[in-house]
Amino acid sequence: MPFVLANAAFPTAMGALLGAYTRRGVRSPWLVAALWVVFEGLRARFPLGGLPWAEVGLVLHDQSWGRALATWGGIPLASFVIVAVNGWLLELGIAAARRRRHLWVPAAALGTIVVVVAAATALRPTPQATGHVTYALLQGNDQNRDLTDEEEANDYLTRAHFALAEQLDGRYDLVVFPESAFERDPQRNPDLRDEVVDLAARLDATIVVNARTAAPDDGLYNANLVYRPDGTLAGQYAKRHLVPFGEYVPFRSWLERIPGVAGALDQVSFDYTAGDRRKAFTAGGHRFETVICFESAFAAPARDAARDGAEFLVVSTNNRSYRRSGLSAQHVALSQMRAAETGRPVLHAAISGISAVIDADGRVRDRTELFAQAITEGRITTTTGTTPFVRLGDWVLALCLVGVVATAIVAQRRWVRGGAGGPEGVGASPERTPRDAPVD
Repeated sequence: MPFVLANAAFPTAMGALLGAYTRRGVRSPWLVAALWVVFEGLRARFPLGGLPWAEVGLVLHDQSWGRALATWGGIPLASFVIVAVNGWLLELGIAAARRRRHLWVPAAALGTIVVVVAAATALRPTPQATGHVTYALLQGNDQNRDLTDEEEANDYLTRAHFALAEQLDGRYDLVVFPESAFERDPQRNPDLRDEVVDLAARLDATIVVNARTAAPDDGLYNANLVYRPDGTLAGQYAKRHLVPFGEYVPFRSWLERIPGVAGALDQVSFDYTAGDRRKAFTAGGHRFETVICFESAFAAPARDAARDGAEFLVVSTNNRSYRRSGLSAQHVALSQMRAAETGRPVLHAAISGISAVIDADGRVRDRTELFAQAITEGRITTTTGTTPFVRLGDWVLALCLVGVVATAIVAQRRWVRGGAGGPEGVGASPERTPRDAPVD
């Protein structure tokens, strides 16, 4: 419920602000689109590090022109275009219904958007190919339910993934065990580590595994460990952006004092420790970075990885608690937009589905079904180069914020000069209504 209220607060606040603009004589679909992007940007950062899931621009993940917009300006640019188009279509409909003579204004605005989108698609930068990586993604959880105590005691998920790995034949550059495939840390369990080392040697492959590893002060990391083909540990990446109320409970000591809440918090029995740095690895001679589950909803980790030389990305995820809802498909859509934003292919490895292989354009080349034990294998083309979004970052959000603030200043000054809404309401014109206000 608190998350629902937090998410609802953003469109509510945006509507209130939009009403304030209208009362001051400013009403434009461009302003609505800019406000939408600003409030999506705020929601992606606050509270608790941000809740970026379900940005409206994400709906264009399967449209080549939508992914082209993401290459230039990320999901915020796609969101701006969607809201602006809908706003101008509404203006066009209103003008036509009232038989106004200024139909050309919304028509010209819509034509401008079409031209800009066409240009963005035609001029979209193409990343430079650097080679290929042969991969295998293991998806071992076929149980659309919670595991029994016996299954957990017998390491059901780990055994299921190793059973899939035994089916691999030949040589691979990279094999990925997804998030939660290991409950135990292979570095602290010699038998488990030996299995990983033997697999790396047999396939001559870099192995990515996810496990709970030791953190300072007796804490635990949610970490991806990467083993080289010779069995040595290349390092680990500890998840930096943890899921609030999923992997940790914010303000736990305070919330536990609220009657009736302490029992609910027991569902999150301990708090993971957040990592504090990125880590780059290599597979088949090509540089890559990993993000873990919820982190892929944020543009910054993938953008930073591409900027610093990663040639492909690995998303390791566990969405099984969401069962057969739309979340797993949405998660793949996010990886499509991350690929389009960065010009990097993405290997999206899920423990229970949907696993997917996404090229540097953002197209899904292969995918699995939910709750099916599956091996996804093949070869991807690695890439280099920087897209405009990687180079410029959140320039769309910045421009929208500047536009919103500048419009507010101009509208307020005009309102005061016009004698309506001045200090203490002096000189207000009661006969002037929002309907009489000009459209800027």
